[in-house]
Amino acid sequence: MAERKGDNDQASAGVIQVVSFKLGNEEYGVDIAQVQEIIRLVEITHVPRAPRFMEGVINLRGQLIPIIDLRTRFGMRRIDATKSTRIVVTEIGSKKVGIVVDSVSEVLNLPIENVEEAPEMIAGIGTEYIQGVGKLNERLIILLDLTMVITSDEKSDLETLDTGALAATVS
Repeated sequence: MAERKGDNDQASAGVIQVVSFKLGNEEYGVDIAQVQEIIRLVEITHVPRAPRFMEGVINLRGQLIPIIDLRTRFGMRRIDATKSTRIVVTEIGSKKVGIVVDSVSEVLNLPIENVEEAPEMIAGIGTEYIQGVGKLNERLIILLDLTMVITSDEKSDLETLDTGALAATVS
């Protein structure tokens, strides 16, 4: 994984912090710097004529947040939400986006030397999302880049998304 400016403490320690979560039987992780907050699943309002990659929107403290279901994104079978289902709030471009996951596990300190490049295909998802695979004891953690979960065209759609018009639709 590439080091970023501002990661000096972690990089000098040779450790990256990742938030781990589950989708099905697989464990994934994202750099903690990509996570703004983690919230319980709330009702998602489906919006007519929203971009096809969006499940809908939620109202988070007065701000409309587009929601993407990671299971759908990765071509996995949809399941009913459980009490463990969470929304990971991140920023893609200049927009806050919520990513639905089955459950969030913990924050892990992963030694950089335990991170390897990803094989070409893992658990049915392509490498465009994957930064690497981390090994921690007997666990394999697929490291994702949440900013790559949507395509560049979808990012453009997200940037031009009129949340004011969405708010009128949702109200």
